[in-house]
Amino acid sequence: MVVATAPAQKRLTTQTVEIAEDTTTIRCLDWDRDRFDIEFGLQNGTTYNSFIVRGEKTALVDTSHEKFRHLYLDALQNAVDVKTIDYLIISHTEPDHSGLVKDVLKLAPQVTVVGAKVAIQFLEDLVHHPFNKLIVKNGDVLDLGNGHEIEFVNAPNLHWPDTIFSYDRKTQVMFTCDAFGMHYCSDATYDEDLAKIEPDFRFYYECLMAPNARSVLSAMKRMDALGDLTTIATGHGPLLHYNVKELTGRYRKWSQAQAKAETLVAVFYVADYGYSDRLSQAIARGITKTGVAVEMMDLKSADPQEVNELVSSAAGLVVGTPPASGAVATAILDALGTILAAAKDKQAIGIFEAYGDDDEPIDTLVGKFRDVGLKTGFAPIRIESTPDEQTYQLCEEAGTDLGQLLSQKDAIKKMKSLDNDLDKALGRISGGLYIITAKKGDLSSGMLASWVSQASFQPLGLTIAVAKDRAIESLMQVGDRFVLNVLEEGNYQGLMKHFLKRFPPGADRFEGVNTQPAINGSPILTDALAYMECTVVSRMECADHWIVYSSVDSGRVSKPDALTAVHHRKVGNHY
Repeated sequence: MVVATAPAQKRLTTQTVEIAEDTTTIRCLDWDRDRFDIEFGLQNGTTYNSFIVRGEKTALVDTSHEKFRHLYLDALQNAVDVKTIDYLIISHTEPDHSGLVKDVLKLAPQVTVVGAKVAIQFLEDLVHHPFNKLIVKNGDVLDLGNGHEIEFVNAPNLHWPDTIFSYDRKTQVMFTCDAFGMHYCSDATYDEDLAKIEPDFRFYYECLMAPNARSVLSAMKRMDALGDLTTIATGHGPLLHYNVKELTGRYRKWSQAQAKAETLVAVFYVADYGYSDRLSQAIARGITKTGVAVEMMDLKSADPQEVNELVSSAAGLVVGTPPASGAVATAILDALGTILAAAKDKQAIGIFEAYGDDDEPIDTLVGKFRDVGLKTGFAPIRIESTPDEQTYQLCEEAGTDLGQLLSQKDAIKKMKSLDNDLDKALGRISGGLYIITAKKGDLSSGMLASWVSQASFQPLGLTIAVAKDRAIESLMQVGDRFVLNVLEEGNYQGLMKHFLKRFPPGADRFEGVNTQPAINGSPILTDALAYMECTVVSRMECADHWIVYSSVDSGRVSKPDALTAVHHRKVGNHY
């Protein structure tokens, strides 16, 4: 193993490991990365994984993030003579994996770049000088010699339009880039400790793969035809080796559940324009939290027939503003025209700015869709600066609003379907009244809760049931900290009314509420009877809720003689 270390304050390191016969990984470990794209819950850094496969010819699979330029290139040159690299396989062109392509081509101009058609087109725009290229499609095989035959699997939208998987028939290693990965940084090359990585594996799926569940299932169907896998060499986090069947089985199960949703929203974006991909991903995650399915489509590479079919089958549409001019504008605007032509009355629409240099005016788009008769799913999202955590939170909450709007009728239908006597019996289960408050970075949120219970003595712990579509759910991942505020009998109406109201996306939930910061940074409600500072230890999925088990770190009672407010319901099928 060769290890190189950057200056300590950056906490960037590389790890070079042999993972199979003639196969090496260069893992770039980013120990302190505290947020990745839309994933607010990232607690454990991330890694960017690159691979070398040696037959009679040598292939490099993916590069790394540009922040690792010197570390990665040093590690690469220590691992292989770059003049002997024959192929550079691009799993997809997102910058965290293709950020050093130009650097590699400078060191090894003889390399043939291998990728999907869309990937090669993007790299031509990125590199700005000629290079050897080979376009591959599903089922194509690249023979490196000595038994290393690389078969390509088409996997678009996981989570980039040009994604391909690469399968080495000799070692049965599958290189999957983002799919099956996680943002988890440790010295462990593999997934030996399943319990430790489970929360990050699931959260990564929720953020980046759940909005593309149908694409996940399509890619997995193609994977099944290849036979056994010894290792899934992911682009982020530890490689899957010890738990391949278990973790791929979870992907299949989660995706099947998501794909079965009867209501669908089509989300249109431009992958390499402004922040369209990240903003659309945040909106899509908000939608999927409500149980509504999402299908994402890149306007730049969209086929008109596919656009028409997707719009026709969708109950809602989300569109990122495309560039109004430039080399790709005509094709994108043509795709937008196809969307408008296929859109129909009573569909819900949401428009967001991609924040590029030359966006199509958002008001013009809104007017066009209103003229067709579409209803507003969420207010237009206008981006005036580089998106930050609050921007992504606003997008996620806007997506949730759209999903709740579209699923409202089904929710009412399900409530009415419950047996009346059972409904009343469940309603007799009472609970206290609490406000959950959380803050992480610049993000904060609050939620009225009554499904709270002490769960353990050693250590002191409690459980809270949090609906999947609650805004605060994103701030209650494993490792996150929050405050449980206990409301006082006879003195809770004001706080209860405030936190029961519907907040618009991105709104400050604490405006007009007296608070003070807890040690963990979350707001303590000044008028609460008591509070406890808590840390999320684990989460258990229960249909439409998460059961969040948390340790209690500290607490205080402000009125020792007062009683906890109690919530008595009459029915058991809604709050």
